Amino acid sequence: MTDSPSNLSTDKMPTTRITVLISGNGTNLQALIDASKSGSLPNSVIVRVVSNRRKAFGLTRAENANIKTTYHNLLKYKKDFPDPVEDGTFNDARRAYDQDLAARVLVDKPDLVVCAGWMHILAPEFLEPVKAANVPVINLHPALPGQYNGANAIQRAYADFQAGNLVGNKTGVMIHHVIAQVDMGEPILTKEVLIAEGESLVDLETRIHKDEWKAIVEGTRTAIERLWQERGLKSC
Repeated sequence: MTDSPSNLSTDKMPTTRITVLISGNGTNLQALIDASKSGSLPNSVIVRVVSNRRKAFGLTRAENANIKTTYHNLLKYKKDFPDPVEDGTFNDARRAYDQDLAARVLVDKPDLVVCAGWMHILAPEFLEPVKAANVPVINLHPALPGQYNGANAIQRAYADFQAGNLVGNKTGVMIHHVIAQVDMGEPILTKEVLIAEGESLVDLETRIHKDEWKAIVEGTRTAIERLWQERGLKSC
């Protein structure tokens, strides 16, 4: 007897292998670690955490949870592939970096890649081989779709709020699929955040980070469910 993918319960799904990309403190990573242990992310295991910063505390969080870690930094590639026009783009270095990053990630045979505070724009040299391996890549971004793409999203939303230019006084958090265009992939989950009068930037950042911890778990769970549905999983 088989179940259709849309009717599969989580206890009938295979174990989902997750690779997490980070750059910093790793609080969103910690939310994923805790969720995988508590059952909020059922049948899921984080197989590796990759950081592009050696001192990222998220690496320590991963090691404390007995998760394999990799440090993969762009600096070496900038030395190996100097910027020919000295305009700071280092395009050749970035392409080589992303190509090697894809190879390192795919060695672990992940089912899903989650960017959780990953401060590096993923190029086609990463995205294409990962897509070819049928591995979705999702990202957490502290803004609503189409608003404040790129860096410093919370600060930019707050500045617009202070200037009276933020529509509905709302910003938010989203989990979305990663494509070459920064923060423009299909949203998986969104959460609106209303900015309060008199609220400081620090207070807003604190509130949004708390929403991020919930959103990254919910969005990852949704991505996992869709993943197995799209793979046409059949279980007896």
